Amino acid sequence: MSNKIQVHPSSYIDENCSIGAGTKIWHFSHIMSEAVIGEDCNIGQNVVVSPKVVLGKNVKVQNNVSIYTGVICEDNVFLGPSCVFTNVTNPRSAVNRRGQYEKTKVGKGASIGANATIVCGNDIGRYAFIGAGAVVTKEIPDYALVVGNPAKQIGWMSEYGHRLHFDENNQAICPESEEVYLLIDGKVSKQS
Repeated sequence: MSNKIQVHPSSYIDENCSIGAGTKIWHFSHIMSEAVIGEDCNIGQNVVVSPKVVLGKNVKVQNNVSIYTGVICEDNVFLGPSCVFTNVTNPRSAVNRRGQYEKTKVGKGASIGANATIVCGNDIGRYAFIGAGAVVTKEIPDYALVVGNPAKQIGWMSEYGHRLHFDENNQAICPESEEVYLLIDGKVSKQS
């Protein structure tokens, strides 16, 4: 583990973790064995990162987030306050399903809002935006904006986090970056 990380004294870091340089881990958090955390991450207060979780570079984890075994977050993912991931579809206290954890991948640049729940086995696309309180029960496409319980797609978002409004030519321009996006066959891509 690099000595270029900051860990609050109230947090626990188990052995056999990999934590990248520049990462900050705040109060009362627990990073469990075999977790992999990339460079320049910010792990908020009261966060649990379970064994074998993988967080890419510059992942922002807000307070009270539980990230369970099976979750992989690519670079630049934002996890809002109190969002949670599950890792077993049909949990029962009396039935041990350890080792049957399902995987969930959160694509590069995606944002998950406060109090959202991500039901395991449902990948979230790159730059997708999951609204606060949403319950994700199916795969989410790249750039999709979803809200509600169960989460439903209501639009598209730019890489800068602005809602995209497509014209008659299926083009949209991000108001901040001025990058152009195309909507073709129900999929959004950024024009290069």
